[in-house]
Amino acid sequence: MSAAPLLEAAPAIPLHAFAAMAAFVLGLVQFAAPKGTLPHRMIGWIWVGLMAVVAASSFWIHQIRLVGPFSPIHLLSIFTLVMLPLAVWRAHTHRVADHRRIMIMTFVGALVIAGLFTLMPGRIMHRVIFGA
Repeated sequence: MSAAPLLEAAPAIPLHAFAAMAAFVLGLVQFAAPKGTLPHRMIGWIWVGLMAVVAASSFWIHQIRLVGPFSPIHLLSIFTLVMLPLAVWRAHTHRVADHRRIMIMTFVGALVIAGLFTLMPGRIMHRVIFGA
């Protein structure tokens, strides 16, 4: 395991990866911690910011090109950027079940499932975790 392939990549890639890893860890903390508390809201805002960085930075990553410089993963980035403010609004208006559903869906789709795809052979994170 070596971070060298990640650190040698174009700047958007390590930014994207480190923000995603931080968001993954904070997301797990959020799932385990009490809800509705000040720490939950503070960590939640940090998580939303990290997810916005993850989604936005993806538009500068073009390793898989299916439609011009973009791939289907970029649709997930657009979806994430739309759903994050919606989820925050749902919490603000006390629609907690909607807030919870959107946040879980975003965590699973944008971090877990998309993250697993980064481990495919030929991808940078595959080289980081499994070597060349």
